[in-house]
Amino acid sequence: MAQNGISENEEREREGNMAALPQPVTVHQVTHTQIFINNEWHTSCSGKSFPSFNPATGDKICDVEEADKEDVDKAVGAAKAAVQRSSPWRRMDASSRGRLLHKLADLIERDRLLLATLETLDTGKPFLQSFFIDLDGSIKTLRYYAGWSDKIHGKSLPVDESFMCLTKHEPVGVCGAIIPWNFPLLMFMWKIAPALCCGNTVVIKPAEQTPLTALYTASLIKEAGFPPGVVNVVPGFGPTAGAAIAEHMDVAKVAFTGSTEVGQLIKEAAAKSNLKRVTLELGGKNPCIVFADSDLQMAVEETQKGAFYNQGQCCTAASRVFVEESIYEDFVRRSVENAKKIVIGDPLDPQTSHGPQVCVTSASQDTCLHCI
Repeated sequence: MAQNGISENEEREREGNMAALPQPVTVHQVTHTQIFINNEWHTSCSGKSFPSFNPATGDKICDVEEADKEDVDKAVGAAKAAVQRSSPWRRMDASSRGRLLHKLADLIERDRLLLATLETLDTGKPFLQSFFIDLDGSIKTLRYYAGWSDKIHGKSLPVDESFMCLTKHEPVGVCGAIIPWNFPLLMFMWKIAPALCCGNTVVIKPAEQTPLTALYTASLIKEAGFPPGVVNVVPGFGPTAGAAIAEHMDVAKVAFTGSTEVGQLIKEAAAKSNLKRVTLELGGKNPCIVFADSDLQMAVEETQKGAFYNQGQCCTAASRVFVEESIYEDFVRRSVENAKKIVIGDPLDPQTSHGPQVCVTSASQDTCLHCI
């Protein structure tokens, strides 16, 4: 075992990542803070904006334009126009859609360092994680769905001799997406990539705590050559912008990642409006079970990862552990020793393995303390 309580292979991998990790860029001013509709930047219809904070310091990074129902209506209108049969997007063949997704992946690779820095500033997650995990996953997601674009086929079905039966897959239309704050850029890609792969258009609301990488990526979507209206980004709050997406009569499908409580509200709004299709990815508490015949040190390391990875802010965080009674005391002792070795600090420091929680409000801090 390595001295810090993790396996030698993991230690070597971390050392290799540290050696390959570039320095974060210095962000003097965030350049993309407006609402993105129809490949153009807009101020909010209400004139309102909201602050985005660095959770590591509590300092304000910038102010972001706040989308409301009127802004969502404009975004949906642009997305609806872009998915009409006569539009450039609908006339584009599937392989060309795939090339655009690859181009977007190329641009994200080009700007990977800046995006990783923005992600860390906005979320507080360690820069090592932003650069090697979140950005890598985002790029791979785009390339995966780019490859699928020209492989979505209908079928020829045998029926009676005098009949021919064909099926054809067509885009659903305007897809609404509402994403959380724990993996902002990766969640953005998980929502837009499959929708664009299939020829849909998107209106997406990033979490109000972490809108910056979504807005920067919107600029890359335009640079990549996606037609106007194909992707629209509406930063704002759930009860206003999020609700407007969920209940909009021209949104054909809505996808949401977040809490079970909000997922229920979205499903209700979808049913009461136009019975739009709904995809929900909701949170949970996933226990680990450790038996006496397990490799105890490995069990300690893996359960610690499950509990503390991304500051514990994962929908599948394994923050409950059921341990067989005969090894309970030893497991607790080792877990405490391992937890003490976690390096908590500035998330931009490559030595840091655990940054701050994403929310800086006193209410959210009280919630965290209540759980201890």
